[in-house]
Order: sequence, then C-alpha cells, then structure tokens
Amino acid sequence: MSDTDSFIDEVTEEVRRDELFGYIRRYGWIALALVFLLVGGAAYNEYSKAQTTAAAQDAGDQILAALENDDADARAAALADITLEGQAAAVAGLSLAATHTGAGDYDAANAALTAIASNGDAPQIYRDLATFKAAMLPNEDTATRRATLEVLAQPGAPFALLAQEQIALIQVEAGDTDAAITTLTSIAQNAESSRGLRERAQTLIVALGGDFAADEGTQ
Repeated sequence: MSDTDSFIDEVTEEVRRDELFGYIRRYGWIALALVFLLVGGAAYNEYSKAQTTAAAQDAGDQILAALENDDADARAAALADITLEGQAAAVAGLSLAATHTGAGDYDAANAALTAIASNGDAPQIYRDLATFKAAMLPNEDTATRRATLEVLAQPGAPFALLAQEQIALIQVEAGDTDAAITTLTSIAQNAESSRGLRERAQTLIVALGGDFAADEGTQ
C-alpha cells in the first residue's frame, strides 16, 4: 500500500470518527432519555408492585384483627369500621355478613351483602357470591329467593349449580316433586358438579322416590 493510500485511509477514518462524534453530540440525548425511561419505568413498576402487596397485607391484617374479637357485636363493629376498596372490601363485607348471620341479625346481614352485590368496584365473583348468600337468608320470601336463584342458575354462572340445588329444595317445599327430581337429575349428570354436590343430588332424588340408577351411565 502506497503512502498516498495510507494517508487517504487515515483521513477517511478520521472523517468517520468526526461524523460519529457529531451524531453522538446531536442525538445522544435521545439514547440517554430512553435509558432513563426504561430504568424509571422498571423502578416505578417495582414500586407499584410493592405498594399493592403492602396494601393487600394491611387489608388482611385489619380483617384478621377484627375477626379475632370473640364478641359478635365487637367483631361486627370492627369489621364495619374498616375502610377498604375492591376485593378487600368485598372480603370484609362477606365476613361482616357472616358475623351478623351467626348472631341472627338477618337484616344487617342482608344489608352487608346487598352493599357488596351493588358495589361496581368489587370483582363480579364476589358480587355473585353476595347475591347468592343474600338469597339464602331466612328473611327472604320464597318468590324473591327463587327469582334471584334463577338468575344465578344461568349456564356458565359461577354459582349456577349451587343455585339450581337451592331451586330444587324450593320445589320440594312447594310439593313439586317431579320438578325437583328433574332439577336434581340435571345437577347429578352435570360434569362440572363436585362430588359432594352430585352425591347430595342423588341422595335427594332417591329420597323423593326417584330412580337415578337408570341415569348413572351419563355421569
């Protein structure tokens, strides 16, 4: 390689370096900004997760502390005083309703369950559970209970099978044995029924004078 070629290569390399440094000076801030954004985003994400975990733990501690009261009235008061949101509020509300139910205060239990069922911020599964539990309270008239249970018994609903079981019991109370047997058979043959639910349905079918043996092959 001649001295001229070597000189040209050196000049070319120098020009490239100058251009590179020029690009860095001109656009380097963009790269730095991206780095800061990535680092800041990761830090905020971890902070957010930590805050969520801490809030969940605090909510759990408050609920457990309230449930430690042996006196039902004190337990109910402690649960009612807790200020929570979303899922935690639903859990506290269900605990409050259970406390009132255990004490025989069905009106207060219904109020607590209705508050959960109508809370748009609560997960739907908790709202449906609250509605189901409200339908099970002794102070609900049969027509209201059945209307509520029929809504919950729609296919695909999370408590559909349990709601159908309660409908069957209402049918038994009304003396509609054939309808009850039909409802119970549907439950017993449903692949999604738990073992306990299926056995209860089969036992009640036999007790009502039905014959489930012919349908056992469809289980």
